[in-house]
Amino acid sequence: MAQPAEDGSPVAGRLAGTGDPTGPAPPTGAGIGQVLNLLRSDFPDVTISKIRFLETEGLVSPARTRSGYRRFSGADVERLRWVLQLQRDRYLPLRVIKAHLDTAGPGVEPTGSTPPTQSLVPVPSPVAPGPVAVPTVLSGVPPRVVRGRRLHRDELLEATGLTAAVLVEMEGFGLVRGRSGWYSPDDVAVGHTVARLAAFGIGPRHLRGLRSAADREIGLLDQVLAPQLRSRRPDARARAEESAAELRELTRRLHDALVGGALRDMGVDPH
Repeated sequence: MAQPAEDGSPVAGRLAGTGDPTGPAPPTGAGIGQVLNLLRSDFPDVTISKIRFLETEGLVSPARTRSGYRRFSGADVERLRWVLQLQRDRYLPLRVIKAHLDTAGPGVEPTGSTPPTQSLVPVPSPVAPGPVAVPTVLSGVPPRVVRGRRLHRDELLEATGLTAAVLVEMEGFGLVRGRSGWYSPDDVAVGHTVARLAAFGIGPRHLRGLRSAADREIGLLDQVLAPQLRSRRPDARARAEESAAELRELTRRLHDALVGGALRDMGVDPH
């Protein structure tokens, strides 16, 4: 039996060229749920909210039915796949990705970006030497390389280039929360970022305010998500995860706007 599309109409098959070539393809493209299924094999963390967010940012422009439902073409899916790949592998801002895609199109590697490597490189010393020691970081080791498993203390130090003393300081300020000497992939992401911030003379003690702000934000999100998670609806967890993804995007955009505005007031354009 055909699966319902986003607007509830039956749609058989997948996008042209991606499913059974003998089966019927949707005449007007695929719904957002179908697109999500096509992308999740390569990008497990992608959500419907993420796809909608990329649309609002101008990264993809699917057609719309008369009822307003999205219909994605094969080219739209390829564009989404390339955007997600550049975000995951290159850490490029969306504005840079959009400018590149508008100029070169999907599949063309951006110039001036070096793929992640496994070589050790020293972080440049800060202009004004301060009391914070600048560690050596493992260039190009993004947190995703350890996604899904916990790291022992020695592995975390090796992956981030942090010294044992800096890690102890980070634990003291609540930036990482290792349990019995084991650390999550999120702890690795924090460690990698703290190592890079050290190049600017910013150490763990300077980041206490960010930890406190993060805790307050978590409390705010919990007020929204907790009732959804308590719901007895069969799709309660999926709805909460979608809400969480959208809330994270929105709070990130708010943070960027607030900090960006303050920097512009200082006469510095962060973009």
